[in-house]
Amino acid sequence: MLKAVIFDMDGVIIDSEPMHNKAYHDMFDEVGIRVSSELYESFTGQSTINICKRLCDHFNLNEAPETLVALKRKHYKQFFDTNSKLGLIDGVLDLIKDYHKNGLNLVLASSAAMTSINQVFNRFDLNQYFISKLSGGDLKESKPHPEIFIKAAQATGFSKEECMVIEDSTNGIEAAKSADIFCVGYDSFHSKNQDYTKADMVISDFREVSFNKIKTRF
Repeated sequence: MLKAVIFDMDGVIIDSEPMHNKAYHDMFDEVGIRVSSELYESFTGQSTINICKRLCDHFNLNEAPETLVALKRKHYKQFFDTNSKLGLIDGVLDLIKDYHKNGLNLVLASSAAMTSINQVFNRFDLNQYFISKLSGGDLKESKPHPEIFIKAAQATGFSKEECMVIEDSTNGIEAAKSADIFCVGYDSFHSKNQDYTKADMVISDFREVSFNKIKTRF
């Protein structure tokens, strides 16, 4: 029986990809590197610190990864604070409320920094629905490693067989499946060149996984 749902944040709860994209590319310009679209797309779902470590290795940069992280977060915060049009992805708030109303434990498992998670949760008043939030920036490993989902399942208070993950990225889906958790791949307008073949179920509308529809899968 389904008892808990683990949500990714970027691309599932909020369409923050345009802000991340601009923040990263402003940081790339600042340190003088040109990142191909293929390399950039491979970062999706990974934590900022791990992305910056990859950049430092790939481009043999003199700057420390932490320096790149600080630059990227500076640009992101500017965009977040000034973007009045920023909103939740269509249908996700209704889904969150539906799950919460039906007694499911909700946990966030995002590669975003906890400061970014809290910015989103405070802005949209989401804390009332979730029992726990995990940031990949606080963990040793980054998606596609399963660490964050193993810990998220533990945070739900239920077995992983009673949990479900909603993810939109190749790395996130691989991490969920490596943790041996049922994974819904959210293939939306905002997703770019991600692989959903390992997901147990692929959707393009959150109504497809309403509580009454998804509970029959468990």
